[in-house]
Amino acid sequence: MSISPHASESTPTGRRGLRALVRTKDGWAVQHAVATVTDMSGRQIARAEADTAGLIETDSALEPGYYTVVVTAVGYAPTACTAIASAAGIADIGTLVLGRPGGAELPPPGAWSIDPAHSVVAATAQHLGMTSVHGRFVDFGGRIDIGTTVEESTVSAEIKAVSIDTGNHMRDDHLRNADFLNTEIHPLITYRSSGLTATGADRWTVHGELSLAGVSRPVDLNLVYLGTSPDPWGGVRAAFRASTELRREDFVMNFNQVLQAGMYVIGATLKVDIEIQAVQGESLPQA
Repeated sequence: MSISPHASESTPTGRRGLRALVRTKDGWAVQHAVATVTDMSGRQIARAEADTAGLIETDSALEPGYYTVVVTAVGYAPTACTAIASAAGIADIGTLVLGRPGGAELPPPGAWSIDPAHSVVAATAQHLGMTSVHGRFVDFGGRIDIGTTVEESTVSAEIKAVSIDTGNHMRDDHLRNADFLNTEIHPLITYRSSGLTATGADRWTVHGELSLAGVSRPVDLNLVYLGTSPDPWGGVRAAFRASTELRREDFVMNFNQVLQAGMYVIGATLKVDIEIQAVQGESLPQA
């Protein structure tokens, strides 16, 4: 529990009583935060909810002295501090930072649209047991809905299978046919999350279902949240990194060739690496 410094004799709004700003670790307003003020005997003196800017102000002046302030918000760990009300009845405790339980942070709640121009969906397969073939999908999109709590957050994405690009036209055409992606019959690759499990600070396992080449399987993604930042176009962006490993036979992509030495030309697994930038809002900004 910390003790705030004495407030000045006037607040920027000219109001008396308790004043505080509530923010996340990244500096975002916690709009639904609630502050409860009690005196040293434990009696509740005031209670106020934050506005859209994360500002909390009580309705009336406080008697001079010491108070305990507890700030709570759904999805965040509570925090407490001791405030000192001046002779003018003012206690300004400045900015309070609320953290997620266990240190797990997320961007502000709401819809976030995946920006394919600044994102990458890539896959790597072993070739001849020695080197790797790298490919990526260039046409995809999706949405991330950040909930008030981590458990309420969801992600959905669609990839146009025909957009596979490995840098070799002949190989890409083979990947599009019935031996692999079968893009004429199954043009979309989709992923829908079903839950999240925290695995560390800013790290989660995303549980979901991947539909690929007409087969749907449960697939977990190892997710890292990289933070948020304003962009040059007046928007706000959040960045994520995710990875997983797929077995080709799980999606009935069993085509292969065997060399004389008994070695397969193509490895049995695919390593998937995803870099995502998502823009805050229901849709991407117009170019």
